[in-house]
Amino acid sequence: MSKTPVTVQGAEKLRAELHRLKTVERPAVIAAIAEARSHGDLSENAEYDAAKERQGFIEGRIKELEIKVANAQIIDPRLLDADGRCVFGATVDLEDMDSGNVVTYQIVGDDEADVKEGKISISSPIARALIGKFAGDVAQVQAPGGMREFEIVEVRYV
Repeated sequence: MSKTPVTVQGAEKLRAELHRLKTVERPAVIAAIAEARSHGDLSENAEYDAAKERQGFIEGRIKELEIKVANAQIIDPRLLDADGRCVFGATVDLEDMDSGNVVTYQIVGDDEADVKEGKISISSPIARALIGKFAGDVAQVQAPGGMREFEIVEVRYV
C-alpha cells in the first residue's frame, strides 16, 4: 500500500485516537458485554446487542487507524525547503480576487482536513490548484459556483 502524507499534528491525533480506543473504549465495551450477559437470555437482550454492535464499530476503527498509522508518511512543514512554493504542509494566505477577502489554509492530508480550523485536504480542488505555485501567483479554482481566482499572498512552513 502506498504511503499517505500526514502532518506531525495529524499523526499525533491518529495515534491519540488509537490509544484511546484500545485503552478506554475497548475495555469499556467488553465490560458492557459482560454486564449484559449476566442478565440472562441473550436472544432478547437489547443491551447485549447494542454492546456487540459498539464493539464491532470500535474494532473496525482500531483496524482502520492501525493501517493509517502504519502507512503514514509524516511530513513536518517546518523542515521543508520548498523555496516558497506551495507544497503539502504549507500554510497559505490567499486573497479572493472577487471579494478581496483574505483566508489562510494549511494543506494537509485527507484525514486531517477541517475547513473550520483552516486545514484543507491535499486532494481538494483548491489545494490542487495551489500546489507548486509561489507568493504573487494567481490560482484558478473550479468551485461549485463557477471559476474563482485567488492570489497567493504568502506561503509559510509552520
